[in-house]
Amino acid sequence: MSKKLKIMVSSTVYGVEELLDRVFALLTGFGYQTEYGYEVLMSHKGTVPVSSNETAFESCLKAVEKCDLFLGIITPQYGSGVDASGLSITHQEMKRAIELNKPRWFLAHDHVVFARRMLMDLGYKNRDDRSKLELKRGASSISNLKVIDLYEDATMEHLPLDERQGNWVQKFQSDLDASVFVTAQFSRYQDVEELLEQHFENAELVVKKFGASHE
Repeated sequence: MSKKLKIMVSSTVYGVEELLDRVFALLTGFGYQTEYGYEVLMSHKGTVPVSSNETAFESCLKAVEKCDLFLGIITPQYGSGVDASGLSITHQEMKRAIELNKPRWFLAHDHVVFARRMLMDLGYKNRDDRSKLELKRGASSISNLKVIDLYEDATMEHLPLDERQGNWVQKFQSDLDASVFVTAQFSRYQDVEELLEQHFENAELVVKKFGASHE
């Protein structure tokens, strides 16, 4: 039987098309012409299953729910697809992956990390403080301050340090940096498969622990 794992790649598209093409090529190339490897779900490449009975948001969130692995790429662009919640579809995908405790990996562009640190140095230490600010139209460093909120959601800034499991976010400056990370994390399929098994074993232990404590 095929042992292809479904990996969802979540990102805005504008300005990072070449990076997404490279990530897609890398992931689909691992285990090529073997029973192993990855089935890549990426809206940029048209591989996210869609239905005429669903909105684009619903199709994307359903893909997050069905994937085995999740790779989020946080870019300086927040995305124009924002619904009534005020969050972009990319932001919602990443929050959903965290809520579902999917085995996940995150990349964040250096501009996002730098902008957050600069604002903290200026006294804007959290999203409540940043809500008082407004970027000028056409800002080129980041498109929306919510990309920093997204970064902090991924790093789980709202939790104590010892409770932040799955909060590793790798900074990247170039497509090469991102490619090195993707290759290091996903090229050894058996390691990823073992990690996935351990992830679900740990999840079962948590359920048993909390289930027992509530009996």
